[in-house]
Amino acid sequence: MNLEILKIASNTNNFKDIKKYTHYSKSKNPLCGDEIHIKLVINNQKITDFGYQGKSCIYCQATASILSNKLINFETIKIRNLCDYANAYFNESKTNLEKEWRFLAKLLSQKNAPRKQCILLPFNALEKIVSKL
Repeated sequence: MNLEILKIASNTNNFKDIKKYTHYSKSKNPLCGDEIHIKLVINNQKITDFGYQGKSCIYCQATASILSNKLINFETIKIRNLCDYANAYFNESKTNLEKEWRFLAKLLSQKNAPRKQCILLPFNALEKIVSKL
């Protein structure tokens, strides 16, 4: 177990249910059963609140935690780019992160490639939301 991933996942500030959300999505990994639910409040094309819940492994929890903390005030178009980038990172076997996305360096790493489905699950839920905007 990677202790850095565990530390990121232990930040549960945004592990919450937002009652008055504007957007909701869930993703489920059919292979392992991990499931993530994301509720967002989006105003003027920016995320103003981000809550997540679910039953998932530590890698999925860490991804949801870091995204929920870093994406507040991000424009939705940037989030669409981030989701595309995260998927491409593993699918194209990239080795360097673009400067803008380095806050994900502990997760988007080729050493985590065996856990890519777990890491990408929150990105997939986010992508469902921003693709409809």
